[in-house]
Amino acid sequence: MIVVTGATGQLGHAIVEKLLEQLPAQGIGVSVRDPGKANDFERRGVRVRQGDFDDGSSLQHAFEGATQVLIVAVNRTGFERLRQHRTAIEAARDAGARRILYTSHMGANPASPFPPMPDHAATEEMLRTSGVAFTSLRNGFYASSGVMLMGQALETGVLAAPQDGPVSWTVHADLVEAAALILESEGRFDGITPFLTGSEALDLEGLAALASELSGRLIKRVVITDEEHRANMVARGLPEGAVNMSLGLFAASRQGEFAAVDPALAALLGRPPTSMLEVLKEKIAP
Repeated sequence: MIVVTGATGQLGHAIVEKLLEQLPAQGIGVSVRDPGKANDFERRGVRVRQGDFDDGSSLQHAFEGATQVLIVAVNRTGFERLRQHRTAIEAARDAGARRILYTSHMGANPASPFPPMPDHAATEEMLRTSGVAFTSLRNGFYASSGVMLMGQALETGVLAAPQDGPVSWTVHADLVEAAALILESEGRFDGITPFLTGSEALDLEGLAALASELSGRLIKRVVITDEEHRANMVARGLPEGAVNMSLGLFAASRQGEFAAVDPALAALLGRPPTSMLEVLKEKIAP
């Protein structure tokens, strides 16, 4: 049995849906904090069990009988995230899973200024020392984040942000398909995968150029200082954690942490990954 955590979240839910296209429902299980939110899966024959990353015994029950467990990274940073990841890894091991899979990131790096990246690197180290075979999915940077970073540029004609660097933007749907394919072929990737990225890396100036081309209206990229960016975010009432997260993202991209382009995802999918041009086409009316 394949068990997926976080199956009521965007990524986990989509991975289970993709698995259901290829595998019998009886061979799929989900671990969710609120089983009531997974009623649709249960009606279709998926095993639904309550599992809480703060309760190792509940996870061990949710993982019972699993040959593979996919741990979808917790959506937070810092000590609590790492504690929860360790709890999940140990529960999967104790439940007898043959392989643990984890949704990591291409930028996983203990020295990264972008807070989620040291967490991913630390979780990969937990997997290395768990005593269980593992696959760490080094996912490319979500393309949806690139759209988010453009903010109101389509309305204002100005994309103002700190200096950045190229990013291998990758869509959720392609990473979902890749995760399902890897789960269906146990052991296809052992350890840390190659970077699962889109086929090109674009910085914000490149995104602005694409948006200009598609909209027929000039979108100007304006570089502001980190201090100006911080002041703008504080003026909008954003908390310090969110401000530091944003500034860390720009600092990491300037260091080239998200710039690598790898053919592994295209080879796995058997087709070119979805491009940012395609993503922006859906956002911009002709």
